[in-house]
Amino acid sequence: SVQRQRPYDHFICSSTLACTVLSILVLTIPAGNATATNDGSQEADNLKILHIMSYHEKWPWNKDQFRGFRDALNGLNVTYDVYEMDTKRHNSSHDIAKSASQAIDRIESFKPDLIYTNDDNAQKHVAQHYVNSDIPIVFSGVNADPSEYGFTGSSNVTGITEIEHSSQTIRLPREMVPNIRKIALIIDSGPTWPGVVKRVRLAVNELPGIEISSVHQVKKFTEYKNIIRSEAAHVDAFGVLGVFTFVDDNNEVVAYEEVLEWTARNSSVPDFSFWGDRVELGTLAAVRVSGYKQGFEAGKKARLILEQGMSPSEIPIEPTKQGEPTLSLARARTLKLKVPTSLLLNSKVTTAYQWDQ
Repeated sequence: SVQRQRPYDHFICSSTLACTVLSILVLTIPAGNATATNDGSQEADNLKILHIMSYHEKWPWNKDQFRGFRDALNGLNVTYDVYEMDTKRHNSSHDIAKSASQAIDRIESFKPDLIYTNDDNAQKHVAQHYVNSDIPIVFSGVNADPSEYGFTGSSNVTGITEIEHSSQTIRLPREMVPNIRKIALIIDSGPTWPGVVKRVRLAVNELPGIEISSVHQVKKFTEYKNIIRSEAAHVDAFGVLGVFTFVDDNNEVVAYEEVLEWTARNSSVPDFSFWGDRVELGTLAAVRVSGYKQGFEAGKKARLILEQGMSPSEIPIEPTKQGEPTLSLARARTLKLKVPTSLLLNSKVTTAYQWDQ
């Protein structure tokens, strides 16, 4: 057996907020023909999967990934234990360390046959401490290079990377605004974004006449507002990427929905992102990465491990390849843009802002 590290054993709470127990959601979800004995314990042949979410269970991106993962394992006897790290709503270093410690406790107590982790914080703060251990790990929704977490070449980790459809996304607003040349990217302080920015830069190299004129890493919501206003005269489009950890003047996290609503109401510059929920909240365009597809492909890899006995090291780490063009017609109207009929016919179209529905 492998001795597993507990990197947060030394952690001591220093505030009431940090000491508040973060939410743990335990779900017993029979997949296919899974059954329980009369006393509530699972039958011996049932497989146990621990799902560690970087964020929270009600987050649509998380829900879609987990739904896809379960669908891929349909027919197997599986008991799921779900742990929410909840790092979008509780994102201080203290809170994340506390949540990671609790996730590690969950691994030790549940003793899963496989761990399914999604998005980068679960990899950075939990999964990488189990690299080359005896527990198979399958991930999805990872933006950073897997080598950053020690996954590349490891004996027990495989999964699905979240590679944005950058060049296709940037082409969408250009179909409405052909003179887009200079793009400013905006990110928050999360670990996801350096890898995203790197990939966007590589994609832009393949788009003649386009350049990334600036990248702004933002901490405060007021700073974000100032950038949107000041850069409007200097750029043709914004790549609104990381918007989850902005804080207000009281150092409270501003909901990303509020950030995007403010942007739609106050910015006269076309914008894009890579996720469909942003378009519903006012961002003009995205070729979205499918959370369901991410989870489904991860589930297929988990099935190879659990059903066929394959080693994770035999299963390649790879991205999902298909994206879905998504367009906010409401935002296009606000910006007074003419939308080509061909674009409407080939995109998922949102006709109203979410806050108006």
